[in-house]
Amino acid sequence: MKKRFLALSALLLVLTSYADVRLPSIIGSHMVLKQKTKVKLWGWSAPGEKISIKSGWDTTTYQTTANRGARWELEISTPAAGGPYTLSLKGNNEIVLEDVMIGEVWLCGGQSNMEWSGSQSLAQSLEEAPNANNTSIRFFYVPKSTSAFPQDHIDGARWVVCNPKDMKAFSAIGYFFGKELHAKKGFPVGLINSNWGGTPAEVWTPADIVLNDPDLRAAADKLAPTPWWPHYRGEAYNAMIHPLTSFQLSGVLWYQGESNVTTHYGYRRLFTSMIDAWRKAWGKNFPFYFVQIAPYTYGDQHINGALLREAQTQTLALPGTGMVVVSDLVDNVKDIHPKLKKEVAARLANYALGELYGVSGISYKSPLYASHQVEKDKIRISFDHVPTTLVAKGGAPTDFYIAGADGAFVPATAKIEGKTVVVSSKQVKEPVHVRFGFTNTAMPNLFSAEGLPVNLFRTDK
Repeated sequence: MKKRFLALSALLLVLTSYADVRLPSIIGSHMVLKQKTKVKLWGWSAPGEKISIKSGWDTTTYQTTANRGARWELEISTPAAGGPYTLSLKGNNEIVLEDVMIGEVWLCGGQSNMEWSGSQSLAQSLEEAPNANNTSIRFFYVPKSTSAFPQDHIDGARWVVCNPKDMKAFSAIGYFFGKELHAKKGFPVGLINSNWGGTPAEVWTPADIVLNDPDLRAAADKLAPTPWWPHYRGEAYNAMIHPLTSFQLSGVLWYQGESNVTTHYGYRRLFTSMIDAWRKAWGKNFPFYFVQIAPYTYGDQHINGALLREAQTQTLALPGTGMVVVSDLVDNVKDIHPKLKKEVAARLANYALGELYGVSGISYKSPLYASHQVEKDKIRISFDHVPTTLVAKGGAPTDFYIAGADGAFVPATAKIEGKTVVVSSKQVKEPVHVRFGFTNTAMPNLFSAEGLPVNLFRTDK
């Protein structure tokens, strides 16, 4: 028995000593690595195995040793945007990654409006598909999956070069965003598609964040299970986000919130906590740009959608975040999936170009309520992010309401005066509060002269 045990131990030692170097799926041929920084490469091999890495863009040989858990990790420096390059990783075996590009990498997350693509018969994607051959745009599609515990690998995923077939199945917003960035800046763009229609933000948030906050936990407990998507805290984060947290990102694009309308009161805290948790997991305060949910009926709930949009607006207090307003990009308020995804992507791209990439001459922030002042029987509203003036399309400004001390809101007359709007009603002699666009389906006609819709607001909080 002792001899057999020793023989088996020796065999296991030999097998372990010559274990192949293995990589997570996010590190592979055709990938895009973020430019001009240090990026992590990692994988698995035999414990104590020496790993060396050589890149096609410099002469440095990077070396490390796998730990006793059979995992290794190191950082390598990347140059300015360019490629394609090869990347060689060698231990007991050698892996050569081909066609590696250096550029910018964005994660596209959220629920169905981020997921929507030609696979759901989106006309804009189907029209674009025949021309979607671009070797400077790369896709990484994360399959839908859940886990009770954080994972370190995504099965069934790989980087692909943009082509008509894969583009049709990829996030339309993600693709059009990447196309615009590449067109304006010229660098390669890597797009990671990790989203799931119908999902509330709780499933994308680490479970302990929700569990350790009584208010967030109470709101999460009100989410009803469905046969089509997960609802339990952390499930999608563990399987679809955590395995990516060592991969260097340029930023995140996010379109989600419709599934949290019934628990809007906790969304600001939840969303802010989720963003903070993601940044902590990556060890970087990357830009986080999100789309405000669009006008939609939401059954008989008169302002739940507006309250969720308000919560999203409040999230802008978190540094490094940005929001695009899309209240004018809706073709049917009874359809929760507006069809104009290309236009949404353009606003996200402009935000990144103007805020992160230093492109001048771009107006990318929607006007936001700043303050108000009572002037006898009128109220004057001032706004931030109005470069020149405000304009109303198709007549006088719509969707303004005014109230006195009794809180009874009535439709108001609104007049643009430069960068401000003066609101009044003959029914309210002593006005106190104003609301603008504060219903589920409001599609106001007030814009900056640069073409961006004014964000909803209320002064009666």
